[in-house]
Amino acid sequence: MNAQIETGTSTSLSQAQQSLVAISSLTATGDMTNLKIQLNTALGAGLTVNEIKEVLVQLYAYCGFPRSLNAINVFMKVIDERKSKGISDNEGKKIIINRASGDNYERGRKVLETLTGTSQAKPAPGFGEFIPSIDAFLKEHLFADVFQSDVLTYQQRELVTISALAAMQGVESQLQSHVKMGMNTGITQTQLIEVAKQIEKHVSRTQANSLRNVLSIDTTAIVQEDMMVRISEIEIIPEYLEQYNAILKEEASASVKLEQGVIAIFPMFQKETPTQIRIIEIYANKAAYQSHLTTPHFQHYKTSTLKMVKALKLVDMVSLDKQTMQEIFKKLK
Repeated sequence: MNAQIETGTSTSLSQAQQSLVAISSLTATGDMTNLKIQLNTALGAGLTVNEIKEVLVQLYAYCGFPRSLNAINVFMKVIDERKSKGISDNEGKKIIINRASGDNYERGRKVLETLTGTSQAKPAPGFGEFIPSIDAFLKEHLFADVFQSDVLTYQQRELVTISALAAMQGVESQLQSHVKMGMNTGITQTQLIEVAKQIEKHVSRTQANSLRNVLSIDTTAIVQEDMMVRISEIEIIPEYLEQYNAILKEEASASVKLEQGVIAIFPMFQKETPTQIRIIEIYANKAAYQSHLTTPHFQHYKTSTLKMVKALKLVDMVSLDKQTMQEIFKKLK
């Protein structure tokens, strides 16, 4: 076995480790826009090109080929853009594709024993007995072929896996298993708490709480006490209506896509009076709202539509039932 367990017991995540969390979680959720940003950050934080390649290869086993391939295509574009700017990135340790001779299943089984610290039956109880082929794929390919590369350590690989699983819904049992494996490789409780914070930053508070539940620590309230709900009542000068609507649509889309603290910006118009615009705005907290006001897309909206607005009224609202509000968004998936 080439890749070995990293024995370091750092209490917090380094910049490179934070980048592993970001790349893994954004790939798992299919957020290619923010992934591109984080890939650039990762290279600046000291991750090598080949380390990132290995991350994206490993992730196909956890979030599927489509998202892994999409992420690889984004990474290719990032590398090309950086080269065009004269940036020379460190390739890192060479990736060697060389399937070792012998019993691949046995090699994979031994790797899994190292990660779990427990004996691994052949075949795996339950699913391995029910469908032996999936047990073979798991041992022979993932834990043998993929994990045999020493470009990443076992600790780095478990950090990647934990981050991807924490970002996805419905995989809590697998997340729990890999948290244990990660701690066996030297990842600390403190670092896993930091991983949860990174998941909240890059994905959502709900998904961060899935990791916090596994760690048996306090979860963070989804609806904060200072959450802002506002209805903007706007009347548009008729001759500018089409132009205004185009700008508003672009601003609302950018806000929801790019700003973690913007829960909803939902523009509407009255059927009988299209110049009467109503916008439901929901912000995670007051800080998220203040941050929203400084964004380039909001500033563009504000300055370019100023002459188009005949009347504006901002109505701050208070939710009667915050818990039911959460259920509404769950129904919308």
